[in-house]
Amino acid sequence: MNKIAVFFGGMSYEHEISIVSAIAMKKVIKKELVFVFVDQNREFFLIPNDKMKSTLFSTGGYKKEQKLEVSNGGFYKRGLFRTTKIDFDVALNLIHGGDGEDGVIASIFNFFDIPFIGPRPQACVLSFDKYITKMFAHEIGVKTVDFIKIDKNNREIKGIDFPMIIKPCRLGSSIGVSVVKEQSELEYALDAAFEFDEDVLVEPFINGVKEYNLAGSMTKEGMVFSIVEEPQKKEFLDFKKKYLDFGRSEQVNSADVEAELIESLKENFTKIYNPFFIGSIIRCDFFVVGGKVLLNEINPIPGSMANYLFEDFNSVVSNILFPKNKKIKINYDYVNKIKSAKGKL
Repeated sequence: MNKIAVFFGGMSYEHEISIVSAIAMKKVIKKELVFVFVDQNREFFLIPNDKMKSTLFSTGGYKKEQKLEVSNGGFYKRGLFRTTKIDFDVALNLIHGGDGEDGVIASIFNFFDIPFIGPRPQACVLSFDKYITKMFAHEIGVKTVDFIKIDKNNREIKGIDFPMIIKPCRLGSSIGVSVVKEQSELEYALDAAFEFDEDVLVEPFINGVKEYNLAGSMTKEGMVFSIVEEPQKKEFLDFKKKYLDFGRSEQVNSADVEAELIESLKENFTKIYNPFFIGSIIRCDFFVVGGKVLLNEINPIPGSMANYLFEDFNSVVSNILFPKNKKIKINYDYVNKIKSAKGKL
């Protein structure tokens, strides 16, 4: 794996965050990189490395770059006399939110037989919708915070008292998330959440909760874990707090926690990761309440690929284990048998 194509952008509320993540990869990944931008119209553009600056996208300057087409086996640029395939060994899905984490780009890669690092469609189903994530965690024996789901037609909240957290079901980066401390704040918070999604999760806000982040991936040598990070925050990480430094590339400090807790976090992470997330680098955010480890959320495409949590991120990328794609041979035996029996079809 010598050349990696970084796919970023997408039709997503987290479009700009993806751009910042992609720019950070220039500092982080010690391999030859090819950058492919997906704009809000889902058109693909080949971006030269020396032009990978945020203003290229905010000004629309990217539209002057080479547009790409996808076909079997890869992406191609069309010339006056011939079509040329873009050379890379593997694609890296760095599209946060919609298009990247909901399975759209993964399905394109699968359909056109393009090897890629990132969650497969079935993993996207399990992690993109926070409600489905809760159901998945319950089935595999991973505990979560209590919750209820409401929608635009039924906004009644039962069984959860103030303070509470309101969050859209299918959105990351803390967009649309609010801490509601009293009744007078509730309607505004719900309106804000429903601006982004038709379904909303309501969870109790737990004072003094400990939060820990752990990333990892299955490699050819086995499961590799990052350090455990304890995010520094006041109440919760809102959009601005999370992403003003989103392009970070320097390793953060490991949390000062007991070995027993680290092992518990790794055990829960492994339950979540295997087998659905093979082929991807994910980060899980956990709460610890009363000594119990609770899953907060799964980040199937973490910000800046969570490179800042790994002691040797490049080794993880180089040795990631990819799921085997089953090839199905079509031989038309059934059609031929019918034709033989009936004479024609």
